[in-house]
Amino acid sequence: MSTFKDIFKKSFLQGFSRYDNSPENIIVAFVIAGVFSLYIFFAYRLLTRKTFYSKSFNIALAALTLITTSVILAIQSNIVISLGMVGALSIVRFRTAIKEPMDLVFLFWSIATGIICGAGLAEIAAVLAFILTLMLFVLDMLPLGHSPKILLVSATGYDAEKAVIDVVKQHCRHYTVKSRTLSGGQTDLVVEVRTASEEQLAGDVAAIKDVISSSLLSHDGEVTY
Repeated sequence: MSTFKDIFKKSFLQGFSRYDNSPENIIVAFVIAGVFSLYIFFAYRLLTRKTFYSKSFNIALAALTLITTSVILAIQSNIVISLGMVGALSIVRFRTAIKEPMDLVFLFWSIATGIICGAGLAEIAAVLAFILTLMLFVLDMLPLGHSPKILLVSATGYDAEKAVIDVVKQHCRHYTVKSRTLSGGQTDLVVEVRTASEEQLAGDVAAIKDVISSSLLSHDGEVTY
């Protein structure tokens, strides 16, 4: 006569053996995960417009999808392996900080896709990829704000700042002097500006008598309002 403990143990173990881990299913799961990993690879390349693109991080995203898929397949095959993996993964510590928020989004996307493919739910992974890609493209195209420009000016003498600021005021409603350096009879200015006439601003500043050089730079930092 089966006791409650035997019935509970049998039903618990059967819950981990519902998925058919046949060689065919394993190959299909890895093929599907491979397709989605390539999709994430190209999506990351298109959606991220950083100055320094990290190809190694992008490759790691694609590999992470396959690795997560293998972990989920192993967990479903045997309860002992699943408990062992929980213990092994609990001691892993990642000390590399992720500074770019979009990198964190793609990192979780890769892990989630690997889990979904390992569980045999490719339809959910396809819907996730479609909706997430569409949302990222739409949100990236929304004109929520424009990043300011950085005006770099080098001039001879210590009295050139007033002339430069007078020209900046003609083209910009808002500006901020970020840095001024006076050394060796030369003035170096860094000014944050917002203007629609970028070429004219740079040209007018360069035309000032004591100005040696005038550069207008853009950056991919956070947008302030």
